[in-house]
Amino acid sequence: MYLIFGIVLFLLADIGSCKDTLNSTVRYITEPYFKKYDSLLDSDFQKFIAHEVPLDLCELSQDKVDLAPRLSLLQRRLIGEGSHRRLSTSVRFDINQENVSVPDHYCEAIIIEKLPSGVFADPFELQHLLHHGVYTEASVFGDTNLESPSIQSNRSLVEIHMDVGSNALSGSKNELEINIELPIHARYPPLGERGYSRIEFGLPDLFTRCNVQRKSHIEICIFNSTVSATKALGGSIVWKVPSGIEKHAPIVSFFTFISAILSAISIVLVSVSHSNFEPDDKKQS
Repeated sequence: MYLIFGIVLFLLADIGSCKDTLNSTVRYITEPYFKKYDSLLDSDFQKFIAHEVPLDLCELSQDKVDLAPRLSLLQRRLIGEGSHRRLSTSVRFDINQENVSVPDHYCEAIIIEKLPSGVFADPFELQHLLHHGVYTEASVFGDTNLESPSIQSNRSLVEIHMDVGSNALSGSKNELEINIELPIHARYPPLGERGYSRIEFGLPDLFTRCNVQRKSHIEICIFNSTVSATKALGGSIVWKVPSGIEKHAPIVSFFTFISAILSAISIVLVSVSHSNFEPDDKKQS
């Protein structure tokens, strides 16, 4: 009986502390998703965010809720040319200046980019930026094969953390703006009819994770910064990646075959003529 009673108490205590455990032990919000699902689907990911991420579960009074920065504006654009470009995101937060002096108060912005099919982010580039202090945390989840063409690859996701605490304040007294430039690369697209593959980027998911001082300990809280169309500037971002035209494939294959045959014949002729060539010093000897 004592053993059963002890087990019940242990389970109740474990359930009660589940929230804090999730907040404190999970380094990335999206990490548990890819332990449960093999690929990135928008419907599955939205269910995961709605039911498995501990959002707004902190037992805070109304004045404590103001400790979290509030999203006021989002602006996005593509930078660069060719198959290696940068996805630029500018995020503006409204922040309560009085909370800057709150002891042990720290907040970070979490940007989750669900990359469309045909685009990938290089994990080695992200680690380089992380090493130089551009981000506080950054990781790629999903399909991280850098060599696969678009038709053989799955979607990937990038989670980036940036400091929005007191050390990051700049500009207006009650505003905070952060800029993220994510290096992205286009995969080899399949053949099409228009000579390019159209890749469209959706809006990212934004969260704020803050350390909040309670009576006897610091509680880690995650807040959802909802992105609406009224807060997003720049409209839909479309990347037109050049691709081969399907009706040109037979002609290209024919000339490629002929070029390969001529190259092989040339190599054979050069090898034969070189083997019959004798240097002058050998003839004299």
